[in-house]
Amino acid sequence: MIVVDRVEDQTAVLEIAGRMVDVPLAELPAGVKEGDRLAFVVLPPSEEDDAKARLARLKARTPQGPGSFDL
Repeated sequence: MIVVDRVEDQTAVLEIAGRMVDVPLAELPAGVKEGDRLAFVVLPPSEEDDAKARLARLKARTPQGPGSFDL
C-alpha cells in the first residue's frame, strides 16, 4: 500500500513499503492530500490506450474538485 504521509510545497512524501519517497505533486492525481492511499497498476502496452480512454470517460462524467459529489 502507498500512503501520502504529507505534502510539502510541490512535493508529496509517500510511504511505500515502510520507506519514505519524495514525488513531485504534479505526478500524482489532482487533490491528493495527507492520509490518502494510492494504488499503481502496471498495464501491458496493449491495454494502456484502452485504460486511458476509459479513464478519460470516467473523468468527464465525474464532478471534479474538493467536496464534489452528486446525491
